[in-house]
Amino acid sequence: MVTTQRMKVLYQDKVVPKLVEQFEYKNIHRVPKLVKVTVNRGLGEAAQNAKALEASVSELAVITGQKPVVTRAKKAIAGFKLRQGMPIGAMVTLRSERMYAFLDRLLNLALPRIRDFRGVNPNSFDGRGNYTLGVREQLIFPEVEYDSIDQIRGMDISIVTTANTDEEGRALLKELGMPFWDK
Repeated sequence: MVTTQRMKVLYQDKVVPKLVEQFEYKNIHRVPKLVKVTVNRGLGEAAQNAKALEASVSELAVITGQKPVVTRAKKAIAGFKLRQGMPIGAMVTLRSERMYAFLDRLLNLALPRIRDFRGVNPNSFDGRGNYTLGVREQLIFPEVEYDSIDQIRGMDISIVTTANTDEEGRALLKELGMPFWDK
């Protein structure tokens, strides 16, 4: 687990002093930090195709190193042929060591593998310093083998921080190595 330490050491040695200097925090505990990373995949076809759900759960387990939770429909929607309680997706919440390991692999291995990659949108913050990015295909992760997938599916990755504003959250992620494109 050398990679998890690398991201943590980067945060403690370089990011914290830089953010203290930039935002002039009086207390070291005011510096924003990562809380959790949530990887979510919605599967509309899971209601009719149980194998799609199984394949998706196993892919997310391989990508994140943690077993996903199957999400279920809260309400019935007749237009989508959906009943309450039917499986409609899978999600994983990563914290501490696994969060740092996943973020390290996302920033240094997966995102650079996207074709014609120029960076991620710097405006995808929610107003409270949390960032969400959508990935169109799971093949950007080196753990996923091309022959083992049945269909290309995307996922949403949410990075939750303790930052109070988008500016603080953007500065934190930029210092950690998030490749934002310039406006």
